Amino acid sequence: MPGPTLTPDLIARAPKVLLHDHLDGGLRPATVLEIAREVGYTGLPTSDPEVLATWFIADAPGSDLVRYLEGFAHTTAVMQTREHLERVAAECAFDLARDGVVYAEVRFAPELHTERGLTLDQVVTAVLTGFARGSAAARREGRTIVVRAILSAMRQAALSETIAELAVAHRDQGVCGFDIAGPEDGFPPTKHLSAFHLVQRENFHMTIHAGEAFGLPSIWEAVQFCDAERLGHGVRIVDDLTNVDGEYRLGRLANYVRDRRIPLEVCPTSNVHTGAAASIAAHPIELLRRLRFRVTLNTDNRLMSGITLSSEFAVCADAFGWTLDDMEWLTLNAAKSTFYPFDQRLALINTVIKPGYAALRASA
Repeated sequence: MPGPTLTPDLIARAPKVLLHDHLDGGLRPATVLEIAREVGYTGLPTSDPEVLATWFIADAPGSDLVRYLEGFAHTTAVMQTREHLERVAAECAFDLARDGVVYAEVRFAPELHTERGLTLDQVVTAVLTGFARGSAAARREGRTIVVRAILSAMRQAALSETIAELAVAHRDQGVCGFDIAGPEDGFPPTKHLSAFHLVQRENFHMTIHAGEAFGLPSIWEAVQFCDAERLGHGVRIVDDLTNVDGEYRLGRLANYVRDRRIPLEVCPTSNVHTGAAASIAAHPIELLRRLRFRVTLNTDNRLMSGITLSSEFAVCADAFGWTLDDMEWLTLNAAKSTFYPFDQRLALINTVIKPGYAALRASA
């Protein structure tokens, strides 16, 4: 018997796990405006928070990754001081908790936040302090969330080894992994092998943006040369699938990714907005789910896509007929794929996620 049909109420009350969310892609529009006024930043296209929220969402016909990335110049401009980084991080943790997220790994690139004199170490410390502050505020409302950081290096820059060292240095303060982000085409992950090898030698964790705007070579290098534990997006793995008389045959790379249970950090609405998918209905997440890849559902950039993790589940449930059972399967995939230590991961699954879904079934 299929599980209960997903309703907005069930989705809102269900415990959720988020693996792929960018700090500079999730600010509140009002916060962007307030900080811009404080620091004298005049580059914003409007001073109206509602109009600004609409402007950030790159969903007009013909939108692509270039248009999608325009907003980040504005968000990073207001994330250049300790006070403002703490505020943005605290609001991030609090907003995720209010959306029913019980565990999140939020990534950011420290090198983008040093324009006003902060050191890389000070940037990381400010963000971690903000996460703790926001999580504490959520607890006062009766909501429990664990938020940990992934440090991203920009693949078009030359600081990846430094950022990897920074991530390892803060591993006991709340940083759980290392990532590279930025344009895939022309900047393959193999350009950053020294950073990935450093992470491996330190017995630390890594995820790599691969298979979003670029195809199978990006995924192949991330997996086979860099030993990525997870793939940021990874949806272009469908290029290695062949439909033969209604049955899908997996190529060698697709088989390897599925056999190894390498998690895919899939972000459907973001993929539509960047032109990586034509629509939610045409997005390959449902095919990958049915073929039992280790699929997880994520937001990517909540501000730029105008979404929450709950709304992402809702649009996918509407498009693909997902039930509460499907939502639990995707959430457990995410929980199993976290960079949380094993004991804590197991406790999260057995004391929060599974009981939460069991209670929802009983009430449905």
